[in-house]
Amino acid sequence: MSNTNLQLATFGGGCFWCTEAIFQEIKGVEKVVSGYSGGNAPGHPTYREICSGLTGHAEVIQITFNPNIVSYKDLLIVFMTTHNPTTLNRQGADTGTQYRSVIYYHDEIQKEIAEIVVKEMEAYYENPIVTEVTALDIFYNAEDYHQNYYRNNQEQGYCNFVITPKLAKLRQLHADKLKPGLK
Repeated sequence: MSNTNLQLATFGGGCFWCTEAIFQEIKGVEKVVSGYSGGNAPGHPTYREICSGLTGHAEVIQITFNPNIVSYKDLLIVFMTTHNPTTLNRQGADTGTQYRSVIYYHDEIQKEIAEIVVKEMEAYYENPIVTEVTALDIFYNAEDYHQNYYRNNQEQGYCNFVITPKLAKLRQLHADKLKPGLK
């Protein structure tokens, strides 16, 4: 199949190690890159700068996906149900603006779909959804050691206690969207 049909989606849902691990399991997802977006500091930010909270960037992932296999809407539904979109600048114990819930759209069609999905998802949550929907400006790749973090560090404590349970939730809620062999 030709790769000319591939599209991009960019989401921030707390720690990018978590969101990267989730979307690597979705069929139709070709690649997931951890990175930073939404800030105002000049130049390519570093992880240390992001963690300071002073750059305004969020930890995000950029997904390359085949829309003939998985729709942008389906990716958004997975995103909205595998993190808490009702907590401002926080996911679990991770706090700060770098952990905000955000959908960075790449075009007006993605913007429209994102706004619809966020509105539809409001019925499923007790508290209001605080997920930002905003245009992607610049995406910066995170440092190499952040890429494929869960796959390379499954024995690490954070992975065991935070990411593994999120993957279990994904497998329960979205078994029909998983790559073969992951159900």
